Amino acid sequence: MTKLVKMNIKMFLDELASSSPAPGGGSVAALSGALGAALSSMVCNLTRGKQGYEAAQDEIKEILQRSEELRKHLTELIDKDTEAFNEVMKALTMPKETEDQKEHRRHAMQNAFKHAADVPLETARKCTQILDVARIVAEKGNKNSISDAAVSALMAQTGLQAAMLNVRINLCSIKDAEYVQKVSAELDELLQNAMEKSAEILGIVEKSL
Repeated sequence: MTKLVKMNIKMFLDELASSSPAPGGGSVAALSGALGAALSSMVCNLTRGKQGYEAAQDEIKEILQRSEELRKHLTELIDKDTEAFNEVMKALTMPKETEDQKEHRRHAMQNAFKHAADVPLETARKCTQILDVARIVAEKGNKNSISDAAVSALMAQTGLQAAMLNVRINLCSIKDAEYVQKVSAELDELLQNAMEKSAEILGIVEKSL
């Protein structure tokens, strides 16, 4: 299949709407985060070299670099999430006629489920980092585009929450209790952090509108 990131918007949406279970919510979560990063980059680019923002130029340049790195990583995660799901499906089809085959299949499935959880977990982490970027963009970026900083934060928050759901559905199939507990704790921390940061960003933007 053609890589998702190589598709035009219509092709991607058609593939998403099809009966194929992948791409699904995990890829959409990564796309949401990438869109959020792109919006923060846009505000940075609309701030660079603009009169009235001279004092913020160095910081805006640094933030632009961070947002572009996040956009790149999240764009890659769009396909990685679908690939991880396909690994789960491949493990499920492994032979299970003998005890050795059954054990090999169980091992492969557990590894695949962990990988399928790790990918959206990485998406959630990157989305949290976008919120750090969006806050600075909202505070110091071009005020004519401050609403875009808010949308950046909202897309990042949505990406994070969507990614978390994809992590949790895979955790249900993982037998490693220590792994499940560790990841669940990180998810709770990420969500709390994201909700606080999103509220702060929206508050900054609301005061400027």
